[in-house]
Amino acid sequence: MPDEPALVPDSTAVRVALWRAQHVEIDSLPHVLNDELGLKLAPPDEDWRQRPDMHPQGIAPFRAAIVGRARLIEDLLLQEIDHGVAQYVILGAGLDTFAQRHPDVATRLALFEVDRPGAQAWKRQRLAKVGLDVPSSLHFVPVDFEAGDDWWEQLTSAGFDPGKPAVVASTGVSMYLTRDAIVATLRRMAFLARGSTFAMSFLLPVEMADPDMRAILARAVAGAEASGTPFISFFMPSAMLALAAETGLRDTRYVSADDLASRYFANRPDGLRPPANAEGMLIART
Repeated sequence: MPDEPALVPDSTAVRVALWRAQHVEIDSLPHVLNDELGLKLAPPDEDWRQRPDMHPQGIAPFRAAIVGRARLIEDLLLQEIDHGVAQYVILGAGLDTFAQRHPDVATRLALFEVDRPGAQAWKRQRLAKVGLDVPSSLHFVPVDFEAGDDWWEQLTSAGFDPGKPAVVASTGVSMYLTRDAIVATLRRMAFLARGSTFAMSFLLPVEMADPDMRAILARAVAGAEASGTPFISFFMPSAMLALAAETGLRDTRYVSADDLASRYFANRPDGLRPPANAEGMLIART
């Protein structure tokens, strides 16, 4: 009998959840994303706010990037729902809380969260323990990528209908994947039903970032390497757009940090905004 997966959270997913909650706690109104549920799902130590990766000012640009990209995808999803799309897939879902924050929308969708078995099982236990609802429309899809599981096969087995349009989102994942794995994902996305949308974040080369951010980004890259989860893929926006087009995706566009800043962070009293030329978003349609 195979070993049961270790029920442990993904450290990056916990950090992202805490940053989303921290945005509501300390940043000025208006909040780009209202999501404090991470503090329930992954209750940190009492001194969590003093951790280097939670320093209110030191990591503010990265906190902005996290909430900005999440808001972009949720706005995109709501727009596509109005056009009749009724399936939403989150690749590398982590501690995403869309289903819990938007129960009215969740009833109109088939939601699929794809993630590693152990981390996903831990999340399900935490949802139950803190009393957060899991709507019947939410399907958890555990995929052991290291064991070679076919995530597409697992997804369709969970009820995803490839013959119907969908929104598929992948944020904070591509930097851990090889170029070949990213190409394989893009090719798979190109075969989604007509009218589907794919949104994926990706890192730009560190040397493209603003000078005052390069040292911070370099430390983040070194930290990922030291933790055993190195960042291995970086793309110039033009290269990512070309790759998406080559794999068959249509209507490809690049959403930059400046685009996010104009859309969600303009005229803020606290000056919060994502770092320029550090992370971008690919949006494509089928």
